[in-house]
Amino acid sequence: MSQTIGKTRLAYSRAWHLVDVGSDPRPLGRIASKIALTLMGKNKPIWDPSTDCGDYVIAVGCRELHTTGKKRFQKQYYHHTTRPGSLKSLTMDRMIDKWGGAEVLKRAVSGMLPKNRLRAPRLARLKAFEGVAHPYKQNIIQSRHDSSTAELSETKIGLSISRS
Repeated sequence: MSQTIGKTRLAYSRAWHLVDVGSDPRPLGRIASKIALTLMGKNKPIWDPSTDCGDYVIAVGCRELHTTGKKRFQKQYYHHTTRPGSLKSLTMDRMIDKWGGAEVLKRAVSGMLPKNRLRAPRLARLKAFEGVAHPYKQNIIQSRHDSSTAELSETKIGLSISRS
């Protein structure tokens, strides 16, 4: 029997998911891990570690990121320019002021993706915005701001496909 049963072009089609980070009560790490799973495609039955079968994710409201404890003021982001003595550090609060909450979310998701050749294309499918306005309104099929409604809509979609 062939190993490629069910791996059709329709199975690899990409959906667009909307995540409202500002109104979600979960902290940054919990949201970033769910986004990383969606970008990898682990929620699909055809998931394979060596193929890129993930979906697009649109994160809106990144200005109001929720963190626990004192992470916003104590977490440090480091980068080095490869010159001696040039280790630079930046707190999360300063990073949000300088580049916005979208950059913080992208770095959190990037840290949760596997470190391989698929990391950059997967991260490119994450579209993060500071406000609620975004140019991808026509592409969105499912909204992921409430996990229970998203699972319910997936079930309804699956039922309507199986009945027809």
